Formats: sequence, structure tokens, C-alpha cells
Amino acid sequence: MPFTTTIKPCKGDSNMSQSLVKNAVHLVFSTKDRRRLLRDQEREELHCYITGILNNKKSPLIEINSVGDHMHILYAQSKNVALAKIVEQVKSLSSGWLKEQHRAYGRFAWQAGYGAFSVSHSHIEAVRKYIQSQDKHHGREDFQTEFRRFCKKNGVPVDERYVWE
Repeated sequence: MPFTTTIKPCKGDSNMSQSLVKNAVHLVFSTKDRRRLLRDQEREELHCYITGILNNKKSPLIEINSVGDHMHILYAQSKNVALAKIVEQVKSLSSGWLKEQHRAYGRFAWQAGYGAFSVSHSHIEAVRKYIQSQDKHHGREDFQTEFRRFCKKNGVPVDERYVWE
């Protein structure tokens, strides 16, 4: 007699086959050694290029901005692509693109690490405005102070020996 089994549904089980996900991520990363290499001449095109990378990963951009030594990206995280894979693609492809734009980027690199912080739906507009005002904001606070503040606010411990490579 063949072995058969019947799967008994759990109470509350449904036939819902959708996976519904809405996760906003505030991604922050610096140039290697926080060198102020990001030039105004390429900034808008760089932002568009990164937008394309995110779109290809099914992670639509919400807001993006950068200053000379770092980048802020607010996007909707894909349900099918890991955050680390998206960050890897954004950083490696944009770094390669920058190197093709001008000889000033010949040795350009992003820092190895990054910060990625979840943003609740009710805070998306505030984070968008914060990202839009980077020039003004960084007249008062440097990247390292800002990054420490984000980590503290999000309960992420910072190991100063490794975070600033």
C-alpha cells in the first residue's frame, strides 16, 4: 500500500497567494575615505543613473541627493531582491559609470560599508525633505556626525574602528 498523507489546513489558513510588501529604505554611504570627489557637473546624471539601477531591481526611487562626499537614497525595497544585492549593484555600477565620465574619477570608489535604515510610511515625506536639503544641512554638520546620529536614532551600534574605512 503506497504512503499518502493529507495536509490539514491550519485555522485561519487562506488561499491568498500574493506577497504584499512595502518597505522604504533610507540608504546612506560615503566615498572612500570621505573624499569630496562628487562633482556638481555629474551629480544630476549620477542620480539618474542610480535611479535606473534601482528601477532594474524593482526598487523604485523615492528621493536621491548627494554632496561631495556621500549619497542619500530613499527607495522602495524590492520584495524579490536582497538589500545587500541592491546596494552592491548601486555602488559598483555607479562607481564604474563615474570613472567613465571624467578623469577626476580615475581612482574613485565608494566606502565598503553603508547604512540602511527602514522608514515608516508616515515618515517618508520628512525623510524626502531631509534628503532634498543636503546642501543646507551639511553647512552645519559633517557626514560622520550625521551618520553617528542616524545610527543612534535607529539603535545601531557603531564600531569606530571599522565604520570609517
